[in-house]
Amino acid sequence: MNIWGTVKKLSLQEVFLLTFLMLRKPLLIWPALKATKQTLHISDKFYGKTHHANGRENAFRHALWNLLICKVAYRVNKNQQKAVDWAKQVTDLHEDLSPNNHLEREMDLHNNGVGRELFNSLAGKSDTEIVECLIQKTKKSVRVKNSNEIKKFPGILVHL
Repeated sequence: MNIWGTVKKLSLQEVFLLTFLMLRKPLLIWPALKATKQTLHISDKFYGKTHHANGRENAFRHALWNLLICKVAYRVNKNQQKAVDWAKQVTDLHEDLSPNNHLEREMDLHNNGVGRELFNSLAGKSDTEIVECLIQKTKKSVRVKNSNEIKKFPGILVHL
């Protein structure tokens, strides 16, 4: 994870948005970065580098990322809704700053949301239990071809 390389690619407005987010919740930045690194490690372990494409594995990574950010934010602020709100802020900003086409962005936002929804039912579970649950959901991921199809699958992981 090359944070400096990513920051150098951002526009001035994007740097401002990122800085504003960091200043609002400084105690949550490091845990969110650790959750991001952990997500990449787990995704690599189970799916190799295929999670960087737009298949089921990518859906897994996005949902897991949101789950783990929620989990670490909950440890800090002891409030499930605030943890979910933080994960949404972080991951929505990532989607705003990353160079995806419209359909990929919609897919990622949807899968991020599925991860946050799952957090509410998995908050007390171990990382191993979370990963196992998510692997099972990933096996049932639905292939979509357009944004309208994505809306037909609330609570279900989708891939291209």
